[in-house]
Parts: sequence; structure tokens; C-alpha cells
Amino acid sequence: MDADVAARFAAVLQANRDALLKQWRAATVTKLRGRQTEAELAAQIEDVHGALVQAVSGGTPDLYGPEAAELRAVLTDLSTRRARVGFTPAETTAAVFALKDALFVAIDSDDAQQLRDYLAYATFVDEMGVYTFEAYAKMRESLITEQAEQLLEISTPVVKLWDGVLAVPLVGTLDSARAQVVMERLLQALADTSSPYAIIDITGVPAVDTQVAQHILKTVVAARLMGADCIISGIRPQIAQTVVALGIEFADIVTKASLADALTHTLRASGFELVRSERAG
Repeated sequence: MDADVAARFAAVLQANRDALLKQWRAATVTKLRGRQTEAELAAQIEDVHGALVQAVSGGTPDLYGPEAAELRAVLTDLSTRRARVGFTPAETTAAVFALKDALFVAIDSDDAQQLRDYLAYATFVDEMGVYTFEAYAKMRESLITEQAEQLLEISTPVVKLWDGVLAVPLVGTLDSARAQVVMERLLQALADTSSPYAIIDITGVPAVDTQVAQHILKTVVAARLMGADCIISGIRPQIAQTVVALGIEFADIVTKASLADALTHTLRASGFELVRSERAG
């Protein structure tokens, strides 16, 4: 878009402001299906309109140039807000692409010059739409990463079973990322509580392969460097057979069939004597 076309673009946007905004809102509302109030939509569209006028006034506009910095900021804010509340990509870019419909109504379609200008306007609006989608995609990726990290923390709790005894109940698949979180949380808990024992319970782990075993062994070694002994519990018959078939060696690591057995072992190792009491019937 050259400077003359940009100047005419700015003139169209300003001279037909009220009618343009009204048509712009109408074209957008139908695509949002009531997911946003008219007041919120009107405010967003007015912000985009104002930033767009500033970007195309006085020169050859470049969406990625300094003159369009405010426009990029407005489009990024629009994308961020909609990504956070669960709008789809189509719903997010609707407020931008709907401008083309409004612009077409604002020009004289019988005027060849205005039609040529409209093609240039539409191309610039398309660039705005693509930028909006890219900003939306970045925000969604950031949100997904953030949620994944939160899920990792939730799915790897470190609980205190007894004075000096911690437990990490694992549920689901143990991959490299989750194994790293397990190790970090366990080591931090050991440092905070000075606990001499930690139980890694794999009752909820559906399968143990070589990779899962390596992750567990690394966690045990790291805990030992902190001065704590680890006991692995939840060794079901199927898992025991798999471990033997794969030739995985747990060396001198204590393993127990259940969390209760592991807790009993750690209490006895800590010097407690367990006596079953009998109640009078």
C-alpha cells in the first residue's frame, strides 16, 4: 500500500467512522454467537479502529513497522483476552476480518479507483488477521504449557506419612518431564524435613519399562546423595514379571508389594516396634 492509498484509507476510516463501526460490529456479532457483550465488542472494535487510523495516517503503512506499534499492541491484547477465556481462532479473528465487509459497504463499488483501493485495504486487513491469529496461537501455547506444568505438580505430590517418612504416590505414565518434577519435589521435601526415608509408590503406574525404571533409579540415587534411603512399593505381580523379563536390576533398593508394607519397613528401620493390640470382645 503506497502513501496515497494509505491516505485514502485513513480518510475512509475517519469520514465513515460511525457507520463503519456499526457495520463492523454487526458483521462480527453474528460470528461470536453471543459469547461477548455488545459493549465489550464495541470497545474492542473502537480500539482497533483508532489504532488502525494512526497506523495508516501519514506514510506507507507497514504492520510490522514502528508506525503500527499501537495497532500490534491492540491486536495482541484482543488475542490474549480471547485466548484466555476460550474463544476459538475463528471467533478471535472475526473482529478483524469483519472489517472488510464494513469497508466494502463504505466505498462506492461503481468507482473503479475505490475498488482498486479496497483490494489494498483488504490485503492490509488480511495481514492484521494473520497477526491476530499468530498472537492467539502464542498465547494458547503459553496457556497449555502453563497448565501442563500445573498438572505435573498436582500429579506428583510428596506427602508425609510419619515423622521422617515421606511418600511419593505416582499415578499414570512416568516420562522424562514428570520424572524430573518428581526428583525435584522429593529432594526439596527431603531437604526441608530432613527425613531419612522416602517411599516411591508405583501402585498407580500402569506399566514399568526400561525408561520408567531408569527414571526411578535416578530418583533413588539422587535421594541417597541427600542422605535418604528410598523404598519402592506397589510392585504388583505383572510388574515384577516385566522387570525380570527386561533384566532390570534394582540392586540393593528395598522393594515392597504395597505402601503399607513399605511404611512398616521404614518404621522398623527407624527403631519403632510394631505390636498388634487385641481389644476385649
